[in-house]
Amino acid sequence: MVRVKSEEQILRAIIHTVKEGQPETFKKIILELSPYEIAMHYRALPKKRKPLFLEWLHIDELVALLENLSKTAQLEVLKIIGPLRATELLDVMKSDDVALLLTDLPEKEVERLIAEMRVEGKKAIRKKMKYPKKSAGRAMIDQYVWVHQSYSVEKTIAKLKHFKKYADFLNYVYVIDDQKRLIGVASYRDLLLCDLPCSIADVMTTDIYKVHELTKQSEVAKMIGSHDFLSVPVVNDEGILVGIITADDVLDIVMREANEDIEMLFASGKEIDFHTKPFVATYKRLPWLVLLLFIGLVSGSIIAKFEATLEAVVALAFFMPMIAGMTGNTGTQSLAVVVRGLVKEELTTKKTVKLILRELLVGIMLGIICGAVISIIAYIWQGSFILGLVVGASLIATLIIGTLAGTIIPLILNRFNVDPAVASGPLITTINDILSLLIYFGIATLFIEKLM
Repeated sequence: MVRVKSEEQILRAIIHTVKEGQPETFKKIILELSPYEIAMHYRALPKKRKPLFLEWLHIDELVALLENLSKTAQLEVLKIIGPLRATELLDVMKSDDVALLLTDLPEKEVERLIAEMRVEGKKAIRKKMKYPKKSAGRAMIDQYVWVHQSYSVEKTIAKLKHFKKYADFLNYVYVIDDQKRLIGVASYRDLLLCDLPCSIADVMTTDIYKVHELTKQSEVAKMIGSHDFLSVPVVNDEGILVGIITADDVLDIVMREANEDIEMLFASGKEIDFHTKPFVATYKRLPWLVLLLFIGLVSGSIIAKFEATLEAVVALAFFMPMIAGMTGNTGTQSLAVVVRGLVKEELTTKKTVKLILRELLVGIMLGIICGAVISIIAYIWQGSFILGLVVGASLIATLIIGTLAGTIIPLILNRFNVDPAVASGPLITTINDILSLLIYFGIATLFIEKLM
């Protein structure tokens, strides 16, 4: 069916039904919307209309709504619907989604939210919360089908049919031994193409790709992305199967990591989007900007230190913004390359050295080309060959150093298990500003007599 109403018209209709107390009309509108669209209209609602909007949503619609909201908005929903319905909602959500939702909350708050959950659900959540925040154990689900190695294919298929409610999440059946250790895996396709009298041991693959429960989620994402798996099993120290991570879970992980990296790269703060209030956005961005402000004061002190040089050759001031800007830009470019690469690959010493040498060569080539161009421009503009030489040499040196800084700083952070994206664009730019001014005025001071 082709929808004729615009998003704005739909939003106005939703607000009208909530305001006038028309639940039946409201439900007809919601039925025509996707979960993403429902979430989009929820975010755009006036605050006073949100409680009734949420009250009229069915529990399954609430679950779908949460999947399309930021974590801050998810917690807002739980607060609005109250403890009783929040408990009902948490009970029907997947345990990995609940664990993600409750991450970073105080322990007392977590206990309050799960206090009235079913015993098995509460037990699963508590177990998940014991795993490190970004580990495979925190992201895995326990809705999977396993069979003993003694099973026949016919018996295996019968078990799969019995647990058909898990079919939305699974594409493999996992084979375990008497100690519940994972020893094999078979796809549904393998089972369908096999003769029924066959043993599962004859069908399964023993060359298994698996991850430990403490493996970083980013590493799991790399494995699934590299091999195009639909899911990957998770085991403990004894090799016992404890859960699986599916491709859709990995997509959530990758999206979340990407959003966090973008936020940190530009020091914009977490959970800021089109709907964030001005005061909240200001509060989240302010710490970074205050820090960069004080670091930036170092640039002023450098200029003050070389005041005599600047007074002697005023033309040097004309090229300061260009030198600082170019150095910051090349550093940010290198930072983006490294952060993106770290998501895709596991760094070894050899790869690290190769990357640094590659970026060094890039910095040299960029420096020579840009330095030659600006030298000619400076000579033509100011009529001074020496000034052109100083500006060109400074740009060559600063582009090399800026490129290396944008490469090495995130690598060092990664080496110490710190998210390299915290070496944000503004931070790299500010550091490179300081280095570029030191180099620029240092070279200019060496040639001050010939410049005058």
